[in-house]
Amino acid sequence: MIAFSPAVRATSGLGITQIIGWGTTFLMPSVLGRPIEHDLGLPSEVVYGGITVMFGVGALFAPWVGKSMDRLGARSLMAAGSLLYALSLAALAASQGLVSYLLCWAAMGIASTLALNTPASIALAQVAGARARQAIAVLAIVGGFASTVFWPICGVLEPMIGWRGTLLVFAGLHLLVCLPVHLLMLPGRTTLTGAATAAAATATLSAAESRRAFWLLALAFSCGAFIFTGFIVHAIGVLRGLGHDPATALLLASLIGPAQVAVRLVELTFGHRYSIMNSALFAAAVLPLGLGLAWLAGGNLAVALVCIMAYGVANGLKAVLRATLPLALFGRAQFGTVMGRLALPQGIVSAAAPPVLAAVMANFGAEGVLATCFVVAAVALAATVALARGRAKLGL
Repeated sequence: MIAFSPAVRATSGLGITQIIGWGTTFLMPSVLGRPIEHDLGLPSEVVYGGITVMFGVGALFAPWVGKSMDRLGARSLMAAGSLLYALSLAALAASQGLVSYLLCWAAMGIASTLALNTPASIALAQVAGARARQAIAVLAIVGGFASTVFWPICGVLEPMIGWRGTLLVFAGLHLLVCLPVHLLMLPGRTTLTGAATAAAATATLSAAESRRAFWLLALAFSCGAFIFTGFIVHAIGVLRGLGHDPATALLLASLIGPAQVAVRLVELTFGHRYSIMNSALFAAAVLPLGLGLAWLAGGNLAVALVCIMAYGVANGLKAVLRATLPLALFGRAQFGTVMGRLALPQGIVSAAAPPVLAAVMANFGAEGVLATCFVVAAVALAATVALARGRAKLGL
């Protein structure tokens, strides 16, 4: 019998739970949104606004969850998140109007903070140790297939059992698949001793330097979250606003996913050959380049393609860097606490980005969206460059 290491078991198990987590929440309204609108009599802005509520509520709980994971480990908290997901999805299946609908999304926001994305990265950092960068890259690659798996599942189930029945199936997945995975494949609290404790300590940063690094990282990641959460919602509309026909706009937008997966594979395969900071600088630089070119000449097909590929590459890398860069800067000992504090502004910005860019789109068109995203990306680049100035001391 082949014995798998705790890191391999955790990575494979979390890959399954992350696909289910993203597929049954963030991606679900893309297919079930219209039947929910029709049945509950809610406008589309409210139906999709559930995602905003989820991000916003989750952000408020993120610092507490991160600190708790340092103290208790990931197993019990992620298992609690799976149970809350099951309950909130079952309640959403029974919702009858605006209040109950949004309350269910608020509950999913708490569940997401316990079991989705950031907690998974914290769990891998606790389990994988020195190989956390590779494990997190693998998880990002696997999680990228959530839409590939769950959009067709939604499309098959909804005509057969309706959106309410589909949500009950999703609740069952969290209860019967995710909950056992979190309980059986994640270890309890990982105690750092001896050399591990030394390796987990912050790399010779003074208190002032640590605060500066944290705020620069928070600024860079929050700016990235604004673009990555907001632009993807409006990508097809922006491309059409630049003059591309619907088929071309859809084709271009569909290339975002492959670009994300491709760059994550590169990071997984060759990441050990270059520093994390170099990867962060590349991701921060390529995004404003692509957005700026599209702002100036996005009606050109080649330029639009460059913009989409730059967005996909930057987003693909950021999914890995959101966990690996704080780990390299601040170490494992207080990693959950740091990740929780970083998740608070990112969650708030992610919640605000889609409606903000929708308002920009309505008033200033596609060029306005690109200009706004370019400015935000430039701020992220400046923050990353400022952070990189200390990389020699940090050994990054």
